[in-house]
Amino acid sequence: MATTLINHIDITPGTCGGKPRIAGHRITVQDIVIWHERMGLSPDEIVHHYPSITLADVYAALSYYHDHLEEIRQGIVEDEIFAEQMRSSTPSLIEEKLRKMHGQQN
Repeated sequence: MATTLINHIDITPGTCGGKPRIAGHRITVQDIVIWHERMGLSPDEIVHHYPSITLADVYAALSYYHDHLEEIRQGIVEDEIFAEQMRSSTPSLIEEKLRKMHGQQN
């Protein structure tokens, strides 16, 4: 069963890993936070890049974030750890091709 918060934020088990997201979209609160805080995008710029969401959606996501700081920040850290584990265990196809090319030229 989906839960809608602030009329803009959904939490649906099995969708986006159950993370809070913009209602009707697969854009998570975490995505909005990263774009805003880490990439420095303003709410208007986020809407410009993702015109299917509204300015109210972005502000609702930021409001949700400020009400759930530790939860969202922990999710970001966990996702970064997972991404690093995937990077270290999965070789880059481009790097592999370059190594093969370099090895063949010697």
